[in-house]
Amino acid sequence: MTNGRTYRYVAQTHVGLKRRVNEDAILALPDHNIWMVSDGMGGHQAGDFASALIVDAVATLPIGLDPTAKMHGLREKLQEAHRAIQAESQARGGSTIGATVVALILANGHFLGLWAGDSRLYRLRNGVIELLTSDHSAVADYVLAGKMDWDEAEQHPHSNAITRAVGVGEELELDKIRGAVEPGDRFLVCSDGLTKYATFPKLQQVLSSAPLETVGDQLLQIALDGGGTDNISHIIVDVV
Repeated sequence: MTNGRTYRYVAQTHVGLKRRVNEDAILALPDHNIWMVSDGMGGHQAGDFASALIVDAVATLPIGLDPTAKMHGLREKLQEAHRAIQAESQARGGSTIGATVVALILANGHFLGLWAGDSRLYRLRNGVIELLTSDHSAVADYVLAGKMDWDEAEQHPHSNAITRAVGVGEELELDKIRGAVEPGDRFLVCSDGLTKYATFPKLQQVLSSAPLETVGDQLLQIALDGGGTDNISHIIVDVV
């Protein structure tokens, strides 16, 4: 509870119907009011190693940090993971290893989102869905230029070509977004294994109507019914 606000959540990850290994990793730290999803880079070696390393690093954040220290601590843990993944890559002969990350922090009546890659953070407010993050992907420029929307981008042949990830490149650059939280807000933190199949209208419909106890199962079923070709991970956080 922060400033009289209580947060409730559900978290799920599923291997899907086509993959043998779940390269997604999820993390819920209610004592910190931090929720995170990391998606190991599909088609690359050891994506499951990378995503697990990221969530394990963040899970070691000390209890009792103030909001500013918590944000800086989260950033540093992600940078530590970036360096550790790079070291592992070199130990394996330089093969590409990496993972996306998206994290939600709630504190003092505000939210902060941090991300790298194409895992996403949404907010449902007053029945309207809003994408708070912007994919770091090869097709994102088309969306930002108004040539297609995010749902169309998910179906583009190059939708999986991400341009930023933890463990890839010399420097890890994290984007952030912050804003005020209102009672009744519902946040969705997820990997692209969900958003390939769950369009904005579908997300808005399910998140608006389903109680917290069943909303995760309903989102998972959408992805499985759509084909479940990727790992599927999502965390739904309600502001009470």
